[in-house]
Amino acid sequence: MHVVATLSLKGGVGKTTVALGLAGAALHHGIRTLLVDLDPQANATIALDVEPTTATIADVLDDPRRSVLHRAIAPSGWGEGLDVVVGAEQTERHNHPDPGPKQLNRLARALSRLHDLPDADPDDDDPIGHAAGYDPDDPDAYRLVVVDCPPSLGQLTRSALTAAQRAILVTDPTMFAVSGVQRAFDAVHTERHRGNPELQPLGVLINRVRPRNAEHEYRISELREIFGPLVFSGVVPDRSAVQQAQGACLPIQAWDTPGAREVSAVFTTLLARVLRSGRSSGRGTSPPPPIS
Repeated sequence: MHVVATLSLKGGVGKTTVALGLAGAALHHGIRTLLVDLDPQANATIALDVEPTTATIADVLDDPRRSVLHRAIAPSGWGEGLDVVVGAEQTERHNHPDPGPKQLNRLARALSRLHDLPDADPDDDDPIGHAAGYDPDDPDAYRLVVVDCPPSLGQLTRSALTAAQRAILVTDPTMFAVSGVQRAFDAVHTERHRGNPELQPLGVLINRVRPRNAEHEYRISELREIFGPLVFSGVVPDRSAVQQAQGACLPIQAWDTPGAREVSAVFTTLLARVLRSGRSSGRGTSPPPPIS
């Protein structure tokens, strides 16, 4: 199981769009995936068209037992193979500015229990979820977990970085792009040295790029000059199809327009890079199969 966080410390750059695009690509290519909606706005939960649950991610962070986690998971309306740990406004109560280690580890503890078998100890005494006999070859096991973070560096985002192996740093090509990416990069570096040595930045993904826009071209060049190969060569173009698909609660991969196909191709490439990083991370279960 490979855990990837979509991260931005600057609001309005389309971080949730990237999380949804990656999850949609995984669904399209048959990679069983769980999306964790850590953003109190819960926009990903809305776009994924889930049914009501008896718990949310806020409850999981209150009490990361297996039973609570499973009550917070719902199948997405996008199709079989993509589930959601549903978001809620109440998650904001967990966004402390200076959390302790126990608070930061709650998401990682919960995710470690994803595939506990039904006869697991109901008290969840095993701190890492192995007592239930987790089988990495289980066809129902999640191969990918995508965590959609809020646009702030509090407990929620740091919890995601504590649980993840990779972080996708999302930005747009505007005036404050460089400072936003630098802060996100520094956050990844800090959490890596605080206690998650397997965490690495997967790369910087530039979103909402308009062709033949001089300002956008300048900002992209600036990002590439400062961050070098960390910036993905492919960018997400600014297409109305993205908003149209989200408004219809459909993955961009199911929206049949030229703009949607252009955006979808970027997320397929991103998924391939995520899967390659999973094969090299050496953590958790066997890596997902390659995209066909």
